[in-house]
Formats: sequence, structure tokens, C-alpha cells
Amino acid sequence: MEKRTLLLDDIEIHIIELTKLNEHAAELEEGGLVNWLLFLKGVDKSNWEVLTMKEPMLKKAMDTLEFLSQDRAARMAYDARMKALSDEKSRIEGAKTETSKEIAIRLLNKGVDLQTVSEATGLSMEEVKVLRQ
Repeated sequence: MEKRTLLLDDIEIHIIELTKLNEHAAELEEGGLVNWLLFLKGVDKSNWEVLTMKEPMLKKAMDTLEFLSQDRAARMAYDARMKALSDEKSRIEGAKTETSKEIAIRLLNKGVDLQTVSEATGLSMEEVKVLRQ
């Protein structure tokens, strides 16, 4: 029995009873929402390979779940590695921005117009105007 109650014009809420999923579920090979629901329900790990065949993003979710299930030391090592990678990416981005600003200043000192400096360096017009001062 389906009961509909209008809450808002621009949002729908669907309630899915996972306990009843097996009664109405399609074959695992079908893919789509059913596979995600079976994963959320906690389907046996032996079926994970079948579930991921049609849903590549489901594989990523399963890998994440396995990682989160590891021991504390392994999670801490992983977190430290991810933080180090993020920090390195931030340093590289910061260095690129500084290099772009240095190039922009040199171009401005040579009399190149603001638009050309902006296009050549990838800096916004506002950033170039600030550097000109």
C-alpha cells in the first residue's frame, strides 16, 4: 500500500523498507538501485563481486567499508598518508599561484595590458589589477 503526502513541491521522500527487499528484489545482475539497496542492507560478501559488475561506484563504496573495518592503526596510517597527499597538493597549488603572480608582475612591468596578463597567467582580472598596484 502506497501512501503519498505532499510536503513540498520540489522534494520527494521515498521510504524503502530494506527488511522486505528480498521479497521484491530483482536479480543481482540487473544493477541499479537494487544493488545499492542490497549493499546497504548488508548482503553477504560472497555476492559483492556480482554487485560490483554493473555498479563501478559500488566497488569504491565496498572498498571504503572494508577500510573502515580495519584496525585503528591501519586507519591512522591511511589517514596520515591521505593528509600528506592533500598537503602536498596544496603546496603545489600554492607554488603555481605564486609563480603565476610573479610572471604577471613581470609582464605588467614590461607594459603588457591587463587582459593579456590575465589570459597568459590564468589569474582573474581582479587579481591582476591588485598586482598592478
